[in-house]
Amino acid sequence: MFFDIKHHKFIIIILFFIISNGCTFQEASKNHGIVFLENRSKKLTVNKSNKNDVIKIFGQPHSKSISDDSEWIYIERVLVKGEYHKLGKHILKSNNVLILNFDNYGILRNKKLIDKSDKKKVAFSDKETKNELSQKSFVERFLSSVRSKMYRNK
Repeated sequence: MFFDIKHHKFIIIILFFIISNGCTFQEASKNHGIVFLENRSKKLTVNKSNKNDVIKIFGQPHSKSISDDSEWIYIERVLVKGEYHKLGKHILKSNNVLILNFDNYGILRNKKLIDKSDKKKVAFSDKETKNELSQKSFVERFLSSVRSKMYRNK
């Protein structure tokens, strides 16, 4: 017989490793938001582009400013699989936020791209908001204590 497994074991093993290693040309990633946000933002020019140009490039904004409708916000987040020593956990590759400000006529006045290294410089408030709605009422607390006493005696 021309093809004998005993003699060609080495060739079969080499072909197996070549085929199995060739499957990972691109890293597996999970994208959220606008893909390639930084590259697309370079297409916009301040004092020249308008809201229609922005919608053609990015689509509708993810969110608008609470106090001002002329501030649009776009988000990009890319997670990749970690190495073997990370046990395949997701690692944050890029986390970009693009903030666009328009004037009254819809012309782009300012654009600001914030990446994950810039976010470390952003100051957040330390104040906490207390939620009064999630607290139990007197009746609910009373009934739950009665129920726990009933089941405790069993």
